[in-house]
Amino acid sequence: MRALVTGGAGFIGSHLVERLLAAGHEVRVLDDLSSGRNAGLLERLGVELVVGDAADPGTAAAAVSGCDAVCHLAAVASVAASVEEPLRTLRANLVSTVAVLEAAAAGGVSRFVYASSAAVYGRNQELPLREDARPQPLSPYAADKLAGEHYLAHHHRSGALRGHAFRFFNVYGPRQDPASPYSGVISVFLDRAAAGLPLVVHGDGRQTRDFVYVADVVDVLARAAEGQGDEGDAELPVTNLGRGASVSVLELVEAVGEALGSRPRVEFGPPRPGDVRHSRADVTLLARRFGSVPATPLAEGLRATLGPARTAG
Repeated sequence: MRALVTGGAGFIGSHLVERLLAAGHEVRVLDDLSSGRNAGLLERLGVELVVGDAADPGTAAAAVSGCDAVCHLAAVASVAASVEEPLRTLRANLVSTVAVLEAAAAGGVSRFVYASSAAVYGRNQELPLREDARPQPLSPYAADKLAGEHYLAHHHRSGALRGHAFRFFNVYGPRQDPASPYSGVISVFLDRAAAGLPLVVHGDGRQTRDFVYVADVVDVLARAAEGQGDEGDAELPVTNLGRGASVSVLELVEAVGEALGSRPRVEFGPPRPGDVRHSRADVTLLARRFGSVPATPLAEGLRATLGPARTAG
């Protein structure tokens, strides 16, 4: 199989590239390198890198040419950025999805794996969050991701390709850049705690998230690109991709301290606009479609993210 990974120089995308290569597949990457920091890794791996804008139809068509599957991860994965610059993030998150979808359908691509987001659930607090829950997006980012699902559903129903949308919960792991404004809370907390800086908690810290380790995430994505999890449904399969466990931000602070062997200082700031209060995935469909659910415990994932040189003990 030859697979295109859009956003393959980014955090999750680069791990997916490694996972696909390990399975013996050919991989091409399309990335504009605006936030992806792993072009050097791709070069060492011998991966073809197309530097360009996925929202440009010509670039998208050239990138999908000859591919059997597309894993579309290119995005500005930031609620805050979408609130501040909705037109820019609309292009990165939705226009790019439509452009790559159109190119894939025209180019005879068999499978299209789409990185959506748990942000589409918004204020829905019927935990755990099921895929059939009513979407209530609170931000332009969430609205873009939900719209992308609908565009993919259209192509899936038409028979142009087989699609699978995954609603990512809070993904973390090695190579998540703590200096990036789009980075997740875990990489920021680990970096600040290791440097002896206080951890900034937005709100009261009792908000909860479902943290899922990146290796578990890309394993599911790779298997979906290979055709697993496809039950032949006429409607687009949409699957939560989380661990199915709630962790509060204050509990995360404690776990970070245990991983580093020291108790970090904490500062509290105002809640961030567009953030949801609680989030936890219902992983029933994930287990049914793929035979298992992400199993890496938070403590183990934190140690792997830190690396042996920075962990306690």
